[in-house]
Amino acid sequence: MTLRVAVDVGSLHGPQTGVGQFVGRLLDGLATLDDPPEVLPYVLSFRAELRPGVRRLRYPATAALRAWGRVDLPRADRALAGADVVHGPNYVVPPSRLPTVVSVHDCWFLQQPRDVGGAVRRFGAVLRRAVRRGVTVHVPSQHTAGQVRELLGAERVAVVPLGSPTVLPPGAPVHLAGLEGRPYVLALGAKEPRKNLPRLVDAFGLLDRMLPELALVLLGPDGPDQPAIDEAIGRLPRSVAERVLLVDYVSDGDRNAILHGASALAYPSLDEGFGFPALEAMAAGVPVMAADAGSLPEICGEAAVLVNPRNPSAMAAGLHRIITDSTVSAELVALGHERTEQFSLARSAAGMDELYRALAMEGPDG
Repeated sequence: MTLRVAVDVGSLHGPQTGVGQFVGRLLDGLATLDDPPEVLPYVLSFRAELRPGVRRLRYPATAALRAWGRVDLPRADRALAGADVVHGPNYVVPPSRLPTVVSVHDCWFLQQPRDVGGAVRRFGAVLRRAVRRGVTVHVPSQHTAGQVRELLGAERVAVVPLGSPTVLPPGAPVHLAGLEGRPYVLALGAKEPRKNLPRLVDAFGLLDRMLPELALVLLGPDGPDQPAIDEAIGRLPRSVAERVLLVDYVSDGDRNAILHGASALAYPSLDEGFGFPALEAMAAGVPVMAADAGSLPEICGEAAVLVNPRNPSAMAAGLHRIITDSTVSAELVALGHERTEQFSLARSAAGMDELYRALAMEGPDG
């Protein structure tokens, strides 16, 4: 019999996020397996317009999260009839008598609840309730596995790394206002405290005397750390501050071109559960400077210059080494290509399929 897995695809409806990228790649990877499971897509939404074939859990999302943090109702069994396993890939999975798995990509929201919005803060209570009823927690790294065991008391934890992103050829160069052909360091990610961008701006200021033509591009949506970023830019001399480019949204094609054109990717996050931007840069042949924090040493291995993310001088030194030493840069690019092969989409999909099948063998609860 074909294995049937109900997967929450809500992250594919609306603006694309990192979780949305994970879900899209997961579905693509599962479809390529020799014996692929049948995916039954569902969305927790009362009114959203859905794609054909997507099931709807008819609960207002906010009310459901509040309820699921306290009780195991409402259950989703009727809406997900026919499934063998239920997978919530975005921190939340509805109560069900079926075997269930929930993906936790990082634990920053549990450690620093003030840095996230109210809806995300509610994930903690929902997750703790899910863990108590025996849900399996899927994590993308050993680092995150340790965190969910400590912070959530989870015993059923499965580590399956995410699939490395597919990077397109560079395409035509992108002309960003203010860049004017300068070499640049690129940072990818939302402007939130975890990304540690104010310290990266400080590090960029330290590079000015050594690399006066260098620019810094911060590409990602606005977020709660924007005031701190603005303050850090304001501390720079005007001539240096003018070379910090804040870019919110660009098309996928332009983003890809900006990535390929970077002299280095800076990834100074204080914590990460996985590290898509690092693997994206490696796949594009861009050398990486990353924080020696969170899962980044585990994901990057020797294919990045790892530095203390709380030390702007260390970040500046790491970037200077990458940009000015062609031997180091070439070695990082070569190691980066090898590293992305270790996180292939096929390997990730096979790991998730193996997890689903193991859970399906357990059968429904009662």
